[in-house]
Amino acid sequence: MTDENESAAVADGGLSAEAQRVIDEIEEKEVDFLRLQFTDILGTVKNVAVPATQAEKAFSDGIYFDGSSIEGFVRIQESDMRLKPDPETFAILPWRDGRSARLICDVINTSTGEPFEGDPRTVLKKTLERAEEMGYTVNVAPEPEFFLFEEDEEGRATTKTNDAGGYFDLAPKDLASDVRRDIIYGLEQMGFEIEASHHEVAEGQHEINFEYDDALTTADNVGTFRTVVRAIAAQHDLHATFMPKPIPKINGSGMHTHVSLFDEDGNNAFHDDDDEFNLSDTAHSFLAGVLEHAPAITAVANPTVNSYKRLVPGYEAPVYVAWSDRNRSALIRKPAARVPAASRIELRSPDPACNPYLAIAAIVSAGLNGIEEGLEAPEPVRENIYEFDEEKREEYGIDTLPANLGEAVAALEEDEAIQDALGEHVYEKFVEAKTQEYDEFRIDVSQWELDRYLETY
Repeated sequence: MTDENESAAVADGGLSAEAQRVIDEIEEKEVDFLRLQFTDILGTVKNVAVPATQAEKAFSDGIYFDGSSIEGFVRIQESDMRLKPDPETFAILPWRDGRSARLICDVINTSTGEPFEGDPRTVLKKTLERAEEMGYTVNVAPEPEFFLFEEDEEGRATTKTNDAGGYFDLAPKDLASDVRRDIIYGLEQMGFEIEASHHEVAEGQHEINFEYDDALTTADNVGTFRTVVRAIAAQHDLHATFMPKPIPKINGSGMHTHVSLFDEDGNNAFHDDDDEFNLSDTAHSFLAGVLEHAPAITAVANPTVNSYKRLVPGYEAPVYVAWSDRNRSALIRKPAARVPAASRIELRSPDPACNPYLAIAAIVSAGLNGIEEGLEAPEPVRENIYEFDEEKREEYGIDTLPANLGEAVAALEEDEAIQDALGEHVYEKFVEAKTQEYDEFRIDVSQWELDRYLETY
C-alpha cells in the first residue's frame, strides 16, 4: 500500500495520528497482547486482555465488556459498556519480556455514547475541565509508600519484613535496595521520571518518588506504580502492599500529595514573591478550601477501615486540620521551593489505598471552591501540634480528621461540594460500598478482642 493510500485508510478508519503511532509501535516491537486497563470506584485496576491484532478495532470502535461485573458500575439490565483506549497511555509491560503492553481506557456508556459517569477517570476529567474554565491547569505529585513482606511456602503474603532498616538506611540493613532498583528500572521503562527512592521509617517500608505531572497523568501513574511495584516485588518472591497500616504500633503508609495550579500563561498561580510564605492569594484560598472540606475529603482519600489505624496521633500521622510552612505536624504543609515554579501545597493525609482519580478530584474541587468563594486561610501553626493537649488545640481552633471510616462517610454525606465533585452515581455507589464495609467491620470480632476478653470475663 502506498503512503497516500495508507493516509486515506487512516482517515477512513477515523484513527488519530497518535493512535496510528501506537499501532505502528505495536507492530515494530512485536507486541502480542494488549491489556486495556480501567479502574473501578474502589480504585482497583481492572483489565480486558485482547490480542494486539485488535488494536485498530480498539481505537476505532472500542472494546465492549460487561459493566455489571465491576464494583459500583451498573445494574445487570444496563450492563454493556465500552472501553476507549487513550493512546497517550501506551506502555510496554517490562515484566512480560516486552510482548505485552497496556493502554489506560475511558469507559463509555453504550446507550448514550458519552463518557460513563461512574468512571473515576471521567470524574477527574470533569474536575480538570472546571479548573480549565477558571483559567488553570493542575499539577500533582504523590509520594506513595509501601511495605515489602516475605511470602510463605505457598506463595501467600505474610507480615514478616525482609529487612530491619529504618529511615534512609543502606544495606545490609536495607535488604530491599535491589528490589527498589529493579522497580525503578521497570518504572523508567514505562515512562516514569524517578526523582528519588529510600527506605522509610518502619521496617520493610519504602518510598519511590516520581516527577510531578498534570493531574490526569499523575492519577494514571499512581495505578501504574502500584501495578509495577507488586509485579516486580513478586519476581523477588516478596509481596508489596499499599495497605495503610499492615503492622500495629509502627508508622503506616501514606501518599502525601503535592498540588499546584498554573495559569494560562504557564506561570505558577500559587507563587507570590511579596507574600511572607511566597504563596499567592489564589494559593491561600485554595488551601483554605481544602481545609474546609478536609473531613469529607478524608472519606475519599482514606477509604478503608484500616486507613484510620494510620490516622491516629503518635505515629507522625497528619490528623490535625491546620497548615504550616515549617513543620510536618499539620494536615497541609507548604514545602520550601527553590524556584517560583515549584511553589505548591502538600496534603499529608491521603494514603496509597485510595482511588487516585477520586482523591485528586476531591482535593482539587475543594481548592477550587475555596478560590471561587474567596476563602481566607487561617494563620499557619509553626509549633509542633503533636505536643498540643486538647485545650491548646481548642485555643488554636484546630479540629481533627474523622476518627474512623464511619465518621468520614458521615462527613461526606454532609458535604455537597465533594458530592458534586464525585457526581451523583459515584457518590451514591461509594457511600453504599463504604457504609457496608464499616458495618461489616463493626459487627466483626477481632483476635485482639478474643485475646483481651475471652478468658477475662
